[in-house]
Parts: sequence; structure tokens; C-alpha cells
Amino acid sequence: MKYTLDWLTDPEVFAVNRIAAHSDHRIYANHLEADADNSSLIQNLNGTWKFAWAKNPSEWEQKFYEESDSTDNFDNIQVPGHMELQGYGKPQYVNTIYPWEGQEHLRPPFISEKDNPVGSYVRYFDLNDALKNKRVFISFQGVETAMYVWLNGEFIGYSEDSFTPSEFELTPYIREKDNKLAVAVFKRSSASWLEDQDFWRFSGIFRDVFLYAAPSAHVRDMRVISDYDGTNGIFSATLDIAGKCSVRSILTDENGTVISESNEKESVNWTIENSKPWSAEIPNLYTFTVILTDEDGNEIEVSRTKVGFRRFELKNGIMCLNGKRIIFKGINRHEFDAKTGRAITKEDMLFDIQFMKKNNINAVRTCHYPNNSFWYQLCDAYGIYLIDETNLETHGTWQKLGATDPSWNVPGSLPEWKEAVLDRAKSMYERDKNHASVLIWSCGNESYCGEGIAAMSEYFRSVDPTRLVHYEGVTRVPNHQYDSITDMESRMYAKPQEVEEYLKQNTGRQYISCEYMHAMGNSLGGLSLYTDLEDKYEAYQGGFIWDYIDQAIETKNDDGKTVLAYGGDFEDRPSDYGFCTNGVVYADRTYSPKVQEMKALYSNIRMSIQNGMLTVENRNLFADTNNLSFVVRLEKNGVVLKSDTFSLNVPAGESKTMKLTLHKIDSTGEYVYHVSAVTADQTLWADAGHEIAFAQEVFEVKDNQIPETTLQKPTIVYGDVIIGVHGENFSMMFDKKEGGISSLRYNGFEYITRTPKVSFWRAMTDNDTGASEPYNLAQWYSAGKFAKYKTVSWLEQEDALKITFTYQAACVPTFEFTVTYTAHFDGKLGVSVNYAGVSGMSDMPVLALDFKMKKQLCNFQYYGLGPDENYSDRCKGARLGLWKSTAKENLSGYLNPQECGNRTGVRTLSVHDDMQHGLTFQKASAPFEMSVLPYSAYELENAMHLDELPSVRYTWVRIAAKQMGVGGDDSWGAPVHEEYRIHADQPMKLEFVIMPLRS
Repeated sequence: MKYTLDWLTDPEVFAVNRIAAHSDHRIYANHLEADADNSSLIQNLNGTWKFAWAKNPSEWEQKFYEESDSTDNFDNIQVPGHMELQGYGKPQYVNTIYPWEGQEHLRPPFISEKDNPVGSYVRYFDLNDALKNKRVFISFQGVETAMYVWLNGEFIGYSEDSFTPSEFELTPYIREKDNKLAVAVFKRSSASWLEDQDFWRFSGIFRDVFLYAAPSAHVRDMRVISDYDGTNGIFSATLDIAGKCSVRSILTDENGTVISESNEKESVNWTIENSKPWSAEIPNLYTFTVILTDEDGNEIEVSRTKVGFRRFELKNGIMCLNGKRIIFKGINRHEFDAKTGRAITKEDMLFDIQFMKKNNINAVRTCHYPNNSFWYQLCDAYGIYLIDETNLETHGTWQKLGATDPSWNVPGSLPEWKEAVLDRAKSMYERDKNHASVLIWSCGNESYCGEGIAAMSEYFRSVDPTRLVHYEGVTRVPNHQYDSITDMESRMYAKPQEVEEYLKQNTGRQYISCEYMHAMGNSLGGLSLYTDLEDKYEAYQGGFIWDYIDQAIETKNDDGKTVLAYGGDFEDRPSDYGFCTNGVVYADRTYSPKVQEMKALYSNIRMSIQNGMLTVENRNLFADTNNLSFVVRLEKNGVVLKSDTFSLNVPAGESKTMKLTLHKIDSTGEYVYHVSAVTADQTLWADAGHEIAFAQEVFEVKDNQIPETTLQKPTIVYGDVIIGVHGENFSMMFDKKEGGISSLRYNGFEYITRTPKVSFWRAMTDNDTGASEPYNLAQWYSAGKFAKYKTVSWLEQEDALKITFTYQAACVPTFEFTVTYTAHFDGKLGVSVNYAGVSGMSDMPVLALDFKMKKQLCNFQYYGLGPDENYSDRCKGARLGLWKSTAKENLSGYLNPQECGNRTGVRTLSVHDDMQHGLTFQKASAPFEMSVLPYSAYELENAMHLDELPSVRYTWVRIAAKQMGVGGDDSWGAPVHEEYRIHADQPMKLEFVIMPLRS
């Protein structure tokens, strides 16, 4: 058969000579190999390949696949891997538009003739002995986006669909020695119109490549259904076996004990009495093994897959697993690694699954394509619910600045695209059908709905009645004629109020947010407004945060420093720039501060303490708390006085209350009962002692006695410009010209570099920018930064000198505010910022006083909510405690520098250098908010990347009365929720006391 490049632009040609998709069961030559999970029937072809790159097909050397064609002038490339991350072409990040937008005017199915890079891959190999004299197939697990394959000069086949396996038979052309495998990978094809996902645009062979041999008898496919009736497992398997053989099928439990067996060749049907059901909480798995033997009883092939007994169904309009209402505490997960892009490793996947279990995530949507097959094995074994999503997104064909042209909305009801999208659904289903973790099939993402997607939905239902079907984009069509495509109401970025409005309608259809809480930059504020709906409405069944990991690429900047880069940093145009940085973990897989909130609100263990009474509510559906230990501590001002550990078994769905009894509390101070629920033993995903949930009760024992003090009045110098207050081991100077404190010394050490300034501005977050807050709130930038100092007044009291500076804000309408310093004669310095409120101004970002301190004062300890960054709308996961950090460590890794490092509920903050010179900031009437950073809000504002920030010259300490929340409903227009905003007409006062650090 001859190939043609015309296939690249023909949407009706997406596979030539590709063998039928099948289950991803493992095959082995015998049971010893199967037990060791090391198959001699598989020959891995990963590694170094010969490679040549061409900018487009006209520059491509088409004869490279011929045996006589030398590869001596080829480069080397690593497989799996992307061309662009190995020096061939450039990475490009775009979200909704197609990558050729503004470069060429194209319409489906046509592609660029001048910008279509071609990678010519060559791999020479000898056939392993175990594969000789057998039928041999090649499997490409992932190739982006279209591929032609030759072996020893003969054309083998063609395939599209980047994210499901493409397999071909090599038997007629393969040799025992000196095989030349050639693969041409085209970056663009008609399939590119179907793969407009919000991600980096790469190309190449990015998943595993391997040969596998089919012996004289071979299990080509197995379709397993492992249902559960509440007591027993109902097992059935349909086997597609080629060749003459005897068949023995075995089901074994986790201990290897044989539960059932059969000698049926085509189908197996068993009832497994008292089977252990599968769930994310208790992921019980059984092993299904099919042994093929010859007439003498010799093993020909052993096939194996893991199965879990579970029933997922709609009951009275509610999604239920094994009879229980399920709530998805989910996240969307792109496959990504900062160094290798979508060519992720098993180590990456192991980190990801363990991260999710550690942080109470129970569900993943495979946005927006089937993931690496190993991921499904992990989700089965560790316990994760999956929405398995077809590799389909055509966002740019219908979303065009609000306009739409149905004539080329792909796939819509255009007949030429129907079979292509249906093939993608079939390929995903066939590979993943036996995985217990897959609960829902998704028809794709953000594609124009019509007969094509309707056919996908009908297909899923026809082949698999054990799962539900998801599709969010039915609303792409003005009328709802395609509502039946999806079994659930699924929306993206609906605000909490909008979700609640839907739920109040009692439509009979349950609700999920397949995407919500857009975690771009400093975000995830207001997550609790969604999770609170779990208790109010039965039809609310959770959602999936967007998304898991920042898509940023490790590269070198102009100074040769290794940095993480986002869209546009590779001169890629068009680009959607930093919109690829939406993760709750950074691209290097370190945790962002957002994890703290998600973990707490996603926990199935809810605890509360009131008047020393602990209530533990177990919201698991199946697991009790026998696997947990409870650690209780009594703390005073952040210091642990006593701790204890106890067990408490709370059955699933129930709660228990008990009295906390430690020791008698009889001295003044602030006390905290702190209880942690931790893993009692080591698990598959965490060490013993890993915290699942926590609760606190804060209470205070007051001392009503007023201490008697004898103060020696310091020397007060009323100069013409400077007022000085000089006492034993302290000195304060107040500048009547500059308008503030110009010197503060304790024990001879100077702490003031410049007069502290009131600020009403924070470095705008990604969410702020998306909601046009720089425009809306711009008055506040100049109001504080360029405020005019007006007057000063002072009053000498019995035990202090009070000095008040008045300023006029640099904005219209203008207003006055004051900063009052109270120089106590014992050396303490009281600070009060008074804001009376003003009409006609937008909401205020923050009311704070900024201290520009020496950079060596970079260590800090505070007693407040932590340990990680938190805000008024993202503090449910924070706890009151005594925490330590540094200014550098407190700079969050958001690639676009922005507001970060804030803490709420702060009682005391101490900032010091390595020699313990430092200051303590202590609350006066109420706790304050604060941050300690190596940069000011204005420096953060001016940088587009972390590596653009200047060398560190100062430590910036911000003490704030209040800061507005960070928001997170979306990053392109959703403002911070009303209850977390600061209205300009609201009077506010910031009060605190400064004193020398006492070590």
C-alpha cells in the first residue's frame, strides 16, 4: 500500500492499517513472568533514536525510510520526548485560539503548508529471542499529532489521535537482525483541529514505544465487568482469543488466594460471594488471569488485569457508588513535567497520585485527553475516581471574541468529522474499560456540540451500561436539543450563587463543576463557598479544581540562570502568556500555599471543638476511622504544654463526641486545643503520622489586674525639625519635615531605613488583573504611594509622648488619614493608623503600614494563622500556631510576581537577623495581617517573572489592618466575593505595638 500526504488534510482518514483498539491488559510468556511483572513478550524501544527535523513537508526528505538511505547525518533524540524541548522548533502556548492564528487564514480541515514541522525518527534494532517466530506488533502509546510508519523500507501504517495507542502489525516485514524502523511525525494535520486543548503545543513521540509478540494463542482483548450488588461481586469477562488452545481463567484476591476459576474460552461468569468492594477509600482489587495452554499443558501465554467490584449508578437522580451518594473532591490534571513536557515519567505519576491521596483529593478529570495507561493502574491501586476524557477540544472553532460561525464549528453536525471523533471515543473506551477507577466517560471538552458528540455519547451507553456519560458543552448550541448527551448537569466556573440557583430548581439532574476554582497565581479564595453546598443540596456532587500543576518549562534566561518560563517566553506568538500557570503545585512539583486550603476543605474527616468537647464526623462512605490516630495538644501562646494520642473509631457516615481532658488551666494567656487526625500506620501513599484533618478551639484566660509600673521618664528633645525620645537602651526620633518616625534604636541597633509609609495597594494578582481591578482600584495606588504629608501634632502624657502625623491621599476624591506614634516611656512604640472612610472611591485593596528594613532582618517568627500563606477568603486550612520562616522562603513561587506571603490572625510578629537583633510587632486591640518579603508591593507589581525581580536590598514588613481576599471563581472577570472586599466608606483602624525582640 502506498501512502500519501493527502491524508493529513482529510478528516475522514485518521487510521490506515492500525489494528483495532483493545484493553491494556498485560501479557506474559508464563505465570512466573506474570508474578514478577516482567514480560519477555515485550521489547522496549525507548531511548536514543536517530532524528532529522524539517520545517515543513516541502523541506522533508521523504526517502529517509528506505533501507539504503543513510542516517549518518541525523542527530540523536530521546524517545519518549518532544521535538521542541530537544532543540527542534519552539514551544508555543495558546489557550483557545489555534496556534496559527494571525499567521495564516485557515479553515478546517486545512493546515499550513509552510509551518508544519516534520520529525523523521529512525530506530535500528534486533529482535529479542522471545519475540522470534511469533506475530509481532508495535505499539506507540502517544504520538503528537500524525504519524507514518515504515519498517525495512515497507509502509506499515498511518495514525492520528495523540493520546491513545496506535498499534500496527509488523510480522510480514520484520527480521531477526538489523531492522530499520522509520517514523515521520507531522506536527499539523486535520487532527490538529480536534486537539485545541489549553496547553503547550508540542509534537513528537512522547510516550512509550514497544514491540509485543503474540504467541500461537493470544488474548487480543478482554472486556471485564465487575459489578457489586451490595454483598456479592458479579463478574463477567468476554475474551477475544486467537489461536488453538485451552483456557483457564482465575480470579485471585490480594493475597493470591484463588477465589474462582473457569475453563470457558469465550466468556466467564462468576458470582463472588461476600466480595470486598472497590472504592477510593478502600481500593480492594482482585487479579484476573487468563492462562492459555497447548494440548500438552504447556503455557503459551498468560494475560492479567486488575479488577475492582463496584457499582456506579444514578439512584433517584443522584450519582451513587455502591449505593452511597458520592461527592467528587476533584482536580483536573494535565500530564506535565517542567523538563519534559507531556513526556512524564512513572516517578512523576507516583508523586502525583501520592500528592492527591495525601491532600484529600478523591477524583481526577483527565483533562482533556486519555492519560498514560500507568496512571489508571495507579488510580485503581491507590483509590482515585476518574472522569476519563476523550481527546477532543475544538475551542477555537466556536469561541471567537463572542462570535460564532456554525459552518465550521467542529465537530458540530458536520458529517466529515463524525467518524474521527467517534474513533477517539472508541480508542479510549477499549483501552480503559476494565479499570475500576473510571466511573465516567467524557465526550471531550469545549467542542461545538452536535451529531458528532451525540454519536459518541450513544456509543458509550451502548457498550458500557456500568458507567455514566459526561459532557459539559451541550450549552454550545442555543437550544438544548442535545441535553441528553450528558447524564449530569456539568458546568465550568459557575459562581457559587449560580450553582445554588440551579440546585434550588430541583431539576432532577445532579450537578458537578467539571472545572471550578481557577487556581491561577494567588488564588483559590472562596473555595469554602462551594464546599458548603455539599450539606445544603443533595444534588450537589462536587467539582474539579482547575488545575493540578503549573505548565511552566525549565529553561535558561539571558543571564544563564535556570528559570521556569511560561507562554510567550520562547517568542512564541500568538501566546496566552501566563495563563498556563494554574496549578495548586508549581511546575517543579513543589507545593504552593493553595494546597493548604484545598486539603482542609476536601477532607472527609470533619472535626470541631466547643467548650473542650471534640466532635469527629466521618464523611467517608465506607471507611471507618480505625486507620487513624488522634493527636491532641494543649498550647499556650503557641507553645505546647501537653499532648496525648488516642484512638476513636467512628463508622462511615457517623459522628462521635468526647471530652478533651488534659491538665488544669489556671494561668493567664491564650490557649488552644488542637486535634489532628493522622494515619496510624504507613500506607501506600503516606508515612504513619500524616495529617488528614485538624480542628482547634481558641480560648483566653484573662488577668484583670493592672500591673503597677514605675517608669523613669526618658529625655525628650523638642527640636525644630526632629522630636527625640531617648531612654535607657532605646531611642526614637520623629521627623516633622518628612512626616513620620525616622529612627528607632534598641540597644544601639537602628531599625528604620526610611519612614514607614501607609499603603492602600497590593501587587495585583492574576485574578485581580483578570477582573480589571488594576483599572477599578487604581486610585488606591497613588492614594498611599504619593500621599502628601500635611501636619504634625504631639501631646506629652504621663507615661508616653503621642505624635500624630496627618496625610492627604493623592487621589480624587481625596481624604485625610493619620498615623499616630505613641512613644511609651518604657521603650515600647505604639502605632495607630486611622482611616475615617470616604465616599466615591472603589473598594480598597488593603490598609497597611510598610516598613523598609535592613535586608539582614530577614528571619521572622509569628503567632498567628499558618503555616502557609493565607487570606480572609482562604484561611479555612490555616491554624493558629507559632511559625517560623524567612523573607525569601515567604516569597511564593507564582511565576508572575504578585501579592503573596500574607498571614491573617496575627497576634505577634518578630523580625530579626542571625544575631537576634530584631523587633516584635504585637497586636493591640485586635489581631492584624502581615507579610515579610524581600520586595515591596511595588517591586512585585513591576516584574513579569520572578527572575526579573532585583537583587535583594531590604526586608519589607507589611502590617495590615485588613486585606481583601484573593478570589478564584475564575481569572478573567470574577471579582473577590463581596464578603471579602473592603468598602471605602468603612472606617478602619490599624493598631499594634513595637518593642525590641526578647530572645
